[in-house]
Amino acid sequence: MTHPLSRRNFLVAALAVPVATVATAGPALAVDQHDQFTAASTKYGVPAAVLAAVSYGQTRWEDHAGAPSTSLGYGPMHLIDGAAAQAQRDAAAGKRAATVIDTLGHAATLTGLSKDTLRTDPAANIMGAAAVLAAAQRTAGHATGAHTDPATWYVAIASTSGFSAVASQRGFADDVISDLRSGVAKQASGVRLELKAGKVGSVTSQRAVLSKRLAAADQATSGKIDAPKGLPVEWVEAPYEQLSSDPGNYGNHDLGNRPVSPALNTIVIHDTECSYDEALKLVQMPTYLAWNYTVRSDDGMIAQHLEAKDVGWHAGNWYVNAHSIGVEHEGYATAGPTWFTEAMYRKSARLIAYLCKKYQIPVDRAHIIGHDQVPATTMNGIKSMHWDPGPFWDWEHYFELLGAPLTRGTKGINRFSAGDMIRILPGFDGNEQVVTGCDTNNPPICVVDGPQPGTNFVTLHQQPEADSPLAQDIGLHPGGGPSGSGPADVGARAAAGEDYVVADVDGDWTAIWYLGNKVWFLNPAGSPTARLLKSGVKAKPKGGEAIQVYGRAYPESSAYPDPDWDAGVSPYTYVWGADQEYVVADTDVPTDYYKAWFYDINTPNDHIDIVGKTKYYLVYFGHRVMYVQADDVELS
Repeated sequence: MTHPLSRRNFLVAALAVPVATVATAGPALAVDQHDQFTAASTKYGVPAAVLAAVSYGQTRWEDHAGAPSTSLGYGPMHLIDGAAAQAQRDAAAGKRAATVIDTLGHAATLTGLSKDTLRTDPAANIMGAAAVLAAAQRTAGHATGAHTDPATWYVAIASTSGFSAVASQRGFADDVISDLRSGVAKQASGVRLELKAGKVGSVTSQRAVLSKRLAAADQATSGKIDAPKGLPVEWVEAPYEQLSSDPGNYGNHDLGNRPVSPALNTIVIHDTECSYDEALKLVQMPTYLAWNYTVRSDDGMIAQHLEAKDVGWHAGNWYVNAHSIGVEHEGYATAGPTWFTEAMYRKSARLIAYLCKKYQIPVDRAHIIGHDQVPATTMNGIKSMHWDPGPFWDWEHYFELLGAPLTRGTKGINRFSAGDMIRILPGFDGNEQVVTGCDTNNPPICVVDGPQPGTNFVTLHQQPEADSPLAQDIGLHPGGGPSGSGPADVGARAAAGEDYVVADVDGDWTAIWYLGNKVWFLNPAGSPTARLLKSGVKAKPKGGEAIQVYGRAYPESSAYPDPDWDAGVSPYTYVWGADQEYVVADTDVPTDYYKAWFYDINTPNDHIDIVGKTKYYLVYFGHRVMYVQADDVELS
């Protein structure tokens, strides 16, 4: 039997038995004992566990069917096509950019295998990486051998990582050694892949070698950098400039006094839809717009552009901008030709975990959100809202890296009941939801039509039938027609980590309240795609009457010192029905409007936070989070 994930996970694909058999009988698959790792270990004298740990750190044991990452890395070992990546990076920078390490070319030279074979054949890819690692080990003056201490491979692991920055190399080697010591595992469509904890000696002396290189490569860094110690971050400042004599004509962000006022309570995850170098050029344009951080694909290098106190123009919703930090990730939401790298996931998660702790931002899917969850300020703006990082961003893995797995606070049960609060958790690998067509880039990026091998959502239908129309979203489809399956159409998607209230159950189908409608998703008892929330807060309308929802928590008109400043509240035309319940994600929502209309921060009555008395709650109302006025609902 060919496993359905053969396009992505070479370890699972190599099993010649049904997934259910492997999942329920016998131990987990010991990754370092897989013949593709052991064969490479025997031939080149690299411990199989080292190869397995490097592969996990690069790709989480996935081969992506020969498709490249955004940084043009291939296969389970992420061998980088340095020649092509260098040309791509030079073109984006408009000059000779930092040198790309050509691990693919080096592997081809050492093994005699063609680059195409190394890109597309997982076994060859592992052989190539083993050859590169062994050569680096000998260069470092250390012995090779399948049973050598993994600690002696520290410098070789760092130097063959494909990362150009020494800090990134050291960070990767640290991660690999940590994974070897503690062990790592993942689920792949019912199969548990596991690298067991092993004995690893001290790496102190080898780490000192890289530390000396890092000290030599270090340049002066800005005191404005806001990131955890040891994370590779550079300061690339976003300009704050007046563009004409008009004091209201300036760019590319606003000055502020956060987290004092306005408060910080949200992280918005974006992707760049361009290369890292292009993104850095854009954020340095006074006439463009700014966000707080950009994360590079190949090694997770981070550029910071704004201090947390200032407000970036990144989310398409001024209320969300005022309360959020925006983090861009090099990559494409459609992910047709490329995929998000493990290095980027890991470095991003370390940054976000630090920011959440420092600024007391809740670590959940209502406060760490994708741009695709940001609501528009008004109903008319919904169709133009962005949808990155898209259906191929692995939220479940990301929250594991944050140290807050989305399964926390949930319980697996066989059957839900109406009124239960549940969390969507379909898994990523093997969650084969349909995404078809092209995105809105120019030229467009397209996906292969049909079920994708890994997605982060469940599809919502109007009836408990797979062939029934998809759920409606009158914001995206004002005519009332069903949502589509295009990459940008989020109207019929409930994403991993989002919480909803059960409206009904019919066999393997579960209904939830969503955008004012009862919609259905497939949730079979043998392979559930949602879990019960052990505790939480839900809301329903008071007085048995339908109520309105909002895209911002702005103050009432009487809160504004000048009526001309009134930004309004602008309810949506979505209707929260009298019998419907939704999960409340936050009962402590700031009610305010940050007035920053002019360039000079010392302008009287400007750069001020106008606070109102109307109380709002943050709710999971559809794919995007929204707000409801507290006086309109009762909680339970």
